Amino acid sequence: MAEAGLTPQLRAQLDCIVARVSTALLGKQDRIRLALTALLAGGHVLLEDIPGVGKTTLANALAHALGLHARRVQFTSDLLPADLIGASIFQPSTGDFRFQPGPIFTEVLLADEINRASPKAQSALLEAMEERQISVDGISHPLPEPFFVIATQNPIEQQGVYPLPESQLDRFLLRLSLGYPERAAERQMLLQGTTRPTAQGLAPCLDSVSLRHLRTVVHTVHVGPLVLDHLLDLLTASRLPGIFAQGLSPRAGLGWLAAARAWALLHGRMHVEPEDVRQLAPYVTGHRLHFTAPALLHGGLTAAGWLLERVSSPD
Repeated sequence: MAEAGLTPQLRAQLDCIVARVSTALLGKQDRIRLALTALLAGGHVLLEDIPGVGKTTLANALAHALGLHARRVQFTSDLLPADLIGASIFQPSTGDFRFQPGPIFTEVLLADEINRASPKAQSALLEAMEERQISVDGISHPLPEPFFVIATQNPIEQQGVYPLPESQLDRFLLRLSLGYPERAAERQMLLQGTTRPTAQGLAPCLDSVSLRHLRTVVHTVHVGPLVLDHLLDLLTASRLPGIFAQGLSPRAGLGWLAAARAWALLHGRMHVEPEDVRQLAPYVTGHRLHFTAPALLHGGLTAAGWLLERVSSPD
């Protein structure tokens, strides 16, 4: 469990990212760490929130602090896949077609109100998230590296939404909610006269080479047999018959482990502890697990709460 890979420079870069984004998104350091965890683990984030709590600010500030390019796409009912991924455009001067990339060709993409778009447009994004490339007219076009999606979703009870099916929700590593700001943070917003402090002036904490190195370091964070068995126990419990509509997939397990590695790194360790796995449970399971047992369905217990009660920590 040597901590040799966690150099002072690496620690400084990680601390810089969180601190810098916190100057734009006030009072949300825990959510910033979670979003950064997903990015470092190679996953994507689904945000469920009311309007005006800082979703766009989070995406832009994180991109600027990491030295990445960000774009925002408003998903609407008339959004076509070509509006997102691009299309081949006929060139009269040459008589051939040239691919015109769409807004998906960016490093950080804020997909706003994803469940207002048609299933066809949703699928275009979600396929790109999984494959890290798009295909147009039989030709594959790789997406930038990194490619990180922060998608927002409206509450399902709102009108004009197309619910994401379980197989598509599984593409998101973590589901988060920013929620209302704390009193001190909101007081500062009132004094500034805006809910959206600018992220444009944030200086990057690292360059693309350093970011790729960070993502490589995440994969070297040590996972011992005790932690691995604990994660397996949680995955197995999610698949017990009669509790959830469906259990956690192997993809969810792989993502949970990668997120635990990134979470440990952000907390200054080159090894994963059982508590890292347990702390991430609500964000990994919230959009994947749904109770079918009547007593649990209306009992006020969350899926993560049930799992953590059933599978105690090995500590």
